[in-house]
Amino acid sequence: MPDNPKENLVTLKVPAMDCQEEAHLIKKKLSGLKGILHLDTLLLSQEVKVRYDSSLIDLKEILGRIQETGFEATLLETWSASGGKEAGWGRRRQLVLTSLSGLFAVAGLALAFKGLPGEITIPIYLIAMLTGGPRIFYKGFLAAKGLSLDMNTLMGIAVIGAAAIGEWGEAATVIALFSLAQLLESYSLDRARNTLSSLMTLTPQEALVRREVASTSGGPPSKKEVTLPINEVQLGDTLIVRPSEKIPLDGMVVEGYSTVNQAPITGESTPVEKYVGCEVFAGTINREGVLEVRVTHLAKDTTLSRIIHLVEECQAQKAPYQSFVDRFARIYTPIVIGTAFLVATVPWAFLGAEFIPWLYMGLVFLVISCPCALVIATPVSLLSGITCAAQHGVLIKGGIHLEEAGRLEAIAFDKTGTLTKGVPEVIDVIPLDSLPHDELLRVAASVEARSEHHLAGAILRRARKEGLELLEVTDYKTIPGKGATARIMVGAGLPCPYHIGNLKFFRELGISTAKAERLLYVLQSQGKTVMLVGVEDKLLGTITVADEVRPISKPTLVALREKGIKKIVMLTGDNKGTAQAIAGKLGVEEYQAELSPEDKVEAVRHLTKNYGRTAMVGDGVNDAPALAAATIGIAMGTVGTDTALETADIALMTDDLTRIPFALGLSRQTLGVIKQNIVFAIGVKAVFLGLAAVGKATLWMAVGADMGASLLVIFNGLRLLRYGA
Repeated sequence: MPDNPKENLVTLKVPAMDCQEEAHLIKKKLSGLKGILHLDTLLLSQEVKVRYDSSLIDLKEILGRIQETGFEATLLETWSASGGKEAGWGRRRQLVLTSLSGLFAVAGLALAFKGLPGEITIPIYLIAMLTGGPRIFYKGFLAAKGLSLDMNTLMGIAVIGAAAIGEWGEAATVIALFSLAQLLESYSLDRARNTLSSLMTLTPQEALVRREVASTSGGPPSKKEVTLPINEVQLGDTLIVRPSEKIPLDGMVVEGYSTVNQAPITGESTPVEKYVGCEVFAGTINREGVLEVRVTHLAKDTTLSRIIHLVEECQAQKAPYQSFVDRFARIYTPIVIGTAFLVATVPWAFLGAEFIPWLYMGLVFLVISCPCALVIATPVSLLSGITCAAQHGVLIKGGIHLEEAGRLEAIAFDKTGTLTKGVPEVIDVIPLDSLPHDELLRVAASVEARSEHHLAGAILRRARKEGLELLEVTDYKTIPGKGATARIMVGAGLPCPYHIGNLKFFRELGISTAKAERLLYVLQSQGKTVMLVGVEDKLLGTITVADEVRPISKPTLVALREKGIKKIVMLTGDNKGTAQAIAGKLGVEEYQAELSPEDKVEAVRHLTKNYGRTAMVGDGVNDAPALAAATIGIAMGTVGTDTALETADIALMTDDLTRIPFALGLSRQTLGVIKQNIVFAIGVKAVFLGLAAVGKATLWMAVGADMGASLLVIFNGLRLLRYGA
């Protein structure tokens, strides 16, 4: 909550905001107002986020100031409730007027080609200008009034100038082409918007809820199933989710069994089993059985809602390339506009040249000067890349992180829970005396039944899996860092003291381990944790436990090297023997063992110093210091984990390591597309400025080239939505 009770945050929908220059005009109009605390214009979602002090300025004044720029703004909630119908009609009206403008312009040119006089063709050209031009002239006038020359202003000046010197055909053609280009640009940007909006439609708007209903006869309340809007569902409510239905809210399964398709959130290709105690997430699809789900997050706080919110926030974060382009445009545009003015006036005023040809050339320079393609090149590409990543279960927290990921040179991996499964499992049960395999495991599990140690859990899971019944124990005692002991009655004899623990514990008990020590060395060198089992003063056998390597870990590391990662390091707090064994299985050339969290931070800093940009991959919570120290922090398996979603630069929604090379590949592809767009946009400008300098460029050619370049960079950026498909 804000400290100032009069501080408000609103999101305004501006359906007609389709160009970076238009977004800049709105921002310029509002940013200087007293009481405006923070302002973000989000072009691709057509939104303006305003934080303001209501004691200094009210919402009505903010909406009025936006209207002064020629745009209608509405509260997002109001616009959503109306279904956005006004925006749809505006687009259709623009299509009709553009079509009429084009038809009349072509008709006028055709009649002029046939030799008909101006008395016939000029009125037709005028109709083309009046159908396609009012929106352009109005926006251009408002921009000029606000001392911000945008493309509409430049086009308006060019068209009026062309008509003034008798180039009616050129003027009408420019209007028709520019109106068509704006329409196509709007439709192409809509594609990127619709891709993001598709995430928002994943969650159903209603939920079937079981609630207690008071009895009308005064008896005890009864339970009844009611359908409610998801915004009215409360924490703790029980949802009923039938087969093939989408799960409306995050929650915990309290009854039922099914498989759930989590692909919309995590990108997982196979359904996931869900039973009592499992988490489920809004927007995922129940496939088979009926599930009863206790709600754990309200609609505004679900994992999907947080993902959408974070992706939307990315629009407000300027990546390095975008910042460069904005700085370039601020310098470039005034220079070219000044040059256009000099071209139009200097030869006529000082060299005695004819005024009309040089004025025409100046108008061509005006049209070419607008850096529309250059300005739109970066944000479209970045949002396309971020949206594509989100659809594949990778949340990238902003354009800057998307760019940085494409430049990584080194990656450090946490071992436990990242490269390995993070859940220890029993690997070997080796009797060293007459006690059979099953009895050795049963005795060990019986002693460990009261322990909360993670290794004890592995032994108990194995015993349950083999269907072994545990024995009754007494006098249980745990020795921290060493092992445990308890009395167990086996058969009809008296209870005997049984022990389980490490080598140091058995030596302290005075139990000879000579016949097992060579075996222990071999097992430990394989990366296994060895526990000895004995009775009184006799060694009975050993049980080994290990954290298994994920099957996808090694292929992932190979893929990362193929992506150009120069250095891969494994970091772990485990002993050197275990670390060496795991590193050997994975083919990792360097590992560091027995590290504290502070040691991991130093290791990451060392990598950054020696190799440049470095990523750290961990679980997002335990490895938080190292994640923060890295150029890019990548958190594993963060579905439903608030902390990881908030702290990581890149969050993998599942434990799928293959998403890391996917994210790096997408990042590098995005960087490539941005560079292509920038080079292409600047190249087109250079070519047509050169043509204009030698008198070979016409107004309609300049319009076609500039707006054609804008459309091409948009389409090139939108290609990223299909990456990995």
